[in-house]
Amino acid sequence: MQIDLSGRTALVTGSTQGIGLAIATGLARAGARVVVNGRGEERVADGVRTVRADSGSDDVTGAVGDLAAEQGSAAVLKAVPTVDILVNNLGIFGTAAALEIDDAEWRRYFEVNVLSAVRLIRAYLPGMKERGWGRILNLASDSAVVIPAEMIHYGMTKTSLLAVSRGFAKDAAGTGVTVNSVIAGPTHTGGVEEFVRELVGNKLPWDDAQHEFMVKYRPQSLLQRLIEPEEIAHMVVYLASPLASATTGGALRVDGGYVDSILP
Repeated sequence: MQIDLSGRTALVTGSTQGIGLAIATGLARAGARVVVNGRGEERVADGVRTVRADSGSDDVTGAVGDLAAEQGSAAVLKAVPTVDILVNNLGIFGTAAALEIDDAEWRRYFEVNVLSAVRLIRAYLPGMKERGWGRILNLASDSAVVIPAEMIHYGMTKTSLLAVSRGFAKDAAGTGVTVNSVIAGPTHTGGVEEFVRELVGNKLPWDDAQHEFMVKYRPQSLLQRLIEPEEIAHMVVYLASPLASATTGGALRVDGGYVDSILP
């Protein structure tokens, strides 16, 4: 399978680390011109250098902006007025007792995880439709379907992204633009390592801590290990390609079999 994204511009939000960085690298390897996004100039510059080194591509730039705020979104849109591939990867997560999540925290999670994506879709989708080609991919989570008791505010935002993806796919019907969400399972990132430690403690070696986390908190996983970021990126790169032209309005799972369903 040959994936060639030469001539396409891709913006990956929240791509200075973790899954976003892996996606940016994968798209660059496939030939896309990639824009790395983050809130700080130094971290974005580091991300650009990493993607260039790991992909072998020099066609990688950065766009600094906090997409959870209108001002930050405006800065990114000014720096990158047109894209062919939009990957809404930006997201935050954390544990909280359900009855202790106040209104401000509910709003913060929605602003970062959902509204940041909606703003960019509103901005970029019209141009994609006019040009007759485009890919919009929203990074969801198994938590969209299997709401974790310890972070229902996070799960709510990822469920919302499934609805956002399906709705905008209908808006783009018949235009050559596809809109999909990717349901990522428990993935090995720096943030998840911290999350695992919050739940199982710091005494165990990492391999043992990871195993205990999967057995105790994610026993549904058929993979029985954390997913590597590159494994998520492989799905995103495929969906961003011309090869996925008949896939739209979908929620594609890269969850290690975590969601107990025979449907995608």
